Amino acid sequence: MKRPEPVQVVKQRRDAALQALVGGVPYIQYLGLRFDRRGDELTGILPFDEKLIGNPLLPALHGGVTAAFLEQTAIITLSWAYLWEDIESGALDFDPAGAAPLPRLPKTVDFSVDYLRSGLPRDAYARARVNRAGRRYASVHVEAWQDNRGKLFAQGTGHFVMPQRR
Repeated sequence: MKRPEPVQVVKQRRDAALQALVGGVPYIQYLGLRFDRRGDELTGILPFDEKLIGNPLLPALHGGVTAAFLEQTAIITLSWAYLWEDIESGALDFDPAGAAPLPRLPKTVDFSVDYLRSGLPRDAYARARVNRAGRRYASVHVEAWQDNRGKLFAQGTGHFVMPQRR
């Protein structure tokens, strides 16, 4: 009978997998985007930075930054969802030293954004929901807010081509 892994080992494997996903995208690093993981649920966090301002008169987050934040949150959440079983089983073991190959990310087919109000000069948060994920195609909806989760400042829907599983 297989003994269950210690909780710390499982947590380290999950954290290493998430870091491998996020660390493999240079634009995520440029934006300063982070992800908070609670079990299999991810929240994208866009810490405020002056370089993200598009209209200094308001001031407001640049629309392209908002769209990129939504799209990257959707891609990382989708990747996390389809890798979760492999991560949990130990079939995918991400070596923090970088020896493990990075997983391929879904490719965007299209992504539409609804700008509901100006993004204010403060931290922003986003959560994505995978509406459909098959072997070849996925549809994801993502919502972004700042101070109040019930008061969205943007939302988006994307369609993605899934990478081939190894």
